[in-house]
Amino acid sequence: MSGSHACAILHSDFPAEWQDLVALLEQFRLCRSWVDTPGGSKSKVAKAIDHFLFDRGWRERKFATSVQVDDRITESPTHMVDCFKNGIALEIEWNNKDPFFDRDLNNFRLVFDLRVVSVGIIITRCDDLQQIFDDLGRGSSYGASTTHMAKLLPRIQGGGGGGCPILAFGITRKLYRETC
Repeated sequence: MSGSHACAILHSDFPAEWQDLVALLEQFRLCRSWVDTPGGSKSKVAKAIDHFLFDRGWRERKFATSVQVDDRITESPTHMVDCFKNGIALEIEWNNKDPFFDRDLNNFRLVFDLRVVSVGIIITRCDDLQQIFDDLGRGSSYGASTTHMAKLLPRIQGGGGGGCPILAFGITRKLYRETC
């Protein structure tokens, strides 16, 4: 499904969540200090987005799902979604290995098919940031096999999210600031 379809669903059926996303995108800036700081369990980019959305009622969410065949039930919990509110699931993939996109899209497909999620959103980085990373001497930390838009779009276009409407946002160099 196209990003425009996902936007239409968000705008018409989830106006509060749409406004949260618009507000997030309007205020977000990529701070140099976030790029200069070596990684850890969660990047400063992801923490900033989480904090903004958590202040608006979004939460991390894991869904307890299972498969039942006859009398046999097999637990099959989902991956933890970074931010969830009212049927909208959002993942932040700033600098993970690119197979994380497959995990996220598969998770969106599953919870969409179970009628738990109406739209899946992924925020990642655009390829044009690589020059900034290289100039800062951090280019090797943000390599070709990590999460960025060129790795995500073919997966979406190839149907990785199944029938789940997917909206992808790429953080561009226009959002980069030397000081924040």
